[in-house]
Amino acid sequence: MARPMEALGMIEGKGFVTLFEATDAMMKAANVEFLGWDKVGSGIMTVFITGDVAAVKAATDAGAEAGGRIGEITAVEVIARPHADIAKVLPANLIKPVVK
Repeated sequence: MARPMEALGMIEGKGFVTLFEATDAMMKAANVEFLGWDKVGSGIMTVFITGDVAAVKAATDAGAEAGGRIGEITAVEVIARPHADIAKVLPANLIKPVVK
């Protein structure tokens, strides 16, 4: 049974390789679930992950460090216990139905 997100983590950076490196580091650093990428434009991309708050924080820290070594990371954000309506502003391909 799916459950609401405990935390949502996002890293934004310039270039696919930068975000690919960040994503790899995040997945190796903590027990998080990869939700997907969103192409913002002009080479800027955002990667989204979810998991418990501590795991998402650890993962985004590791991802920002790894991505920053090879490219430019422009933003890192962790939202603990995001409101259910946050799904309305996430890219449609990232939304997973919540079963209660």
